Amino acid sequence: MRKDKKQVIGDEISDDYIKTFLQFEPADGQTSPSHHKLIKAYRGLRIDDFERFVGFFVEAGYDVDGKDEHGKTFAEAIADQRNAPEYIEVIGQARG
Repeated sequence: MRKDKKQVIGDEISDDYIKTFLQFEPADGQTSPSHHKLIKAYRGLRIDDFERFVGFFVEAGYDVDGKDEHGKTFAEAIADQRNAPEYIEVIGQARG
């Protein structure tokens, strides 16, 4: 495999499946729906699929800087996790 190609493990995920992550709503009244949707997608999607999700997310009018019940954005909430830099980069690109 070429070095510039990432290995994809598993089947390709359809756009319709990725868009289902836009349906998740927070159970509490303090977390923004935007933040909740990003966390669910982060936990459930590979980085390439998450990047596609963020495109649909922004297109639907959601805020990449929505906050959780502690006032943290998605990027702040995941910052200490091993795979966070790639996901945070996607959010940064969505901001423009």
